[in-house]
Amino acid sequence: MPAITVDNLTKSFGQTVALEELSFQVEEGEVFGFLGPNGAGKSTTINIILDFARPTAGEVSVLGMDAQQYSRDIRQRTGVLPEGVKTYDRLTARQHLQFAIDSKNADADPEALLERVGLVDAIDKKAGGYSKGMAQRLMLAMALVGEPDLLILDEPSTGLDPNGAREMRDIVREENERGATVFFSSHIMEQVEAVCDRVGILRDGEMVAVDSVEGLRDSVEGGTTLRVTVDRIDDDALQAIRSLPDVTNATVESQDPPTVVVGVEGSKTAVLSALEDRGIEVQDFSTTEASLDDVFQSYTTDTGVHAR
Repeated sequence: MPAITVDNLTKSFGQTVALEELSFQVEEGEVFGFLGPNGAGKSTTINIILDFARPTAGEVSVLGMDAQQYSRDIRQRTGVLPEGVKTYDRLTARQHLQFAIDSKNADADPEALLERVGLVDAIDKKAGGYSKGMAQRLMLAMALVGEPDLLILDEPSTGLDPNGAREMRDIVREENERGATVFFSSHIMEQVEAVCDRVGILRDGEMVAVDSVEGLRDSVEGGTTLRVTVDRIDDDALQAIRSLPDVTNATVESQDPPTVVVGVEGSKTAVLSALEDRGIEVQDFSTTEASLDDVFQSYTTDTGVHAR
């Protein structure tokens, strides 16, 4: 049974349509990345999943339960790190954690949780004196209370330095290995690429792509760039490369030394063979994979390959 099922979800605010017949599934036990430009509808989707907002049409099921009818039961089994959440200035980290523990009737140790997120030294300091990164660590600790079956993390690395972001990724992996499903929304592509099994890309309230990171890379035209340094290059060899079925483009980058840049969607060996068959010596070559950022731009900009 999927951890989250969104079926034909539509949400309108007056004349503004935020989500239009949105459908996707998050499988149990996976880390699912949820991407989209500002205004795409990510926060609206998360709010409906958590029953903080009601849909105009469509249905949402979470952990096998209707998101509206059983929202309280779902929240008991879900850890949430919302974007832009505020801490209570007058309460300490220990008090924040104890509140979350009591709310979930959980058997948890505030010190152990804060140790895990690197905040135990500030356990009895009031949150009003915390930096943005410290507050984010505290909210992550609260999301971990009760070993939730589902973690919903909305921009979890906000305010964190590189070390903090790495520790956050480690926690995501640990929770997933424990058996938790993780719904991970972020605009930082490196974070998503590092932890997610599959990625969904939202644009203008519609899901325009869902696949593994590797599958999404392959969907981008010329997803792999092959640079080949040769002893010489001529028009005949260049045309032979361009005629290969897996090649999307081929250009000469420089003549000193001669370097051919080739966009390849399949076999790179065929390119090298085409050169060698014409007596051209391959002196060196390297490949560069399309980044998740390239994929994101392809699906979410008007000039991208997958633009509507």
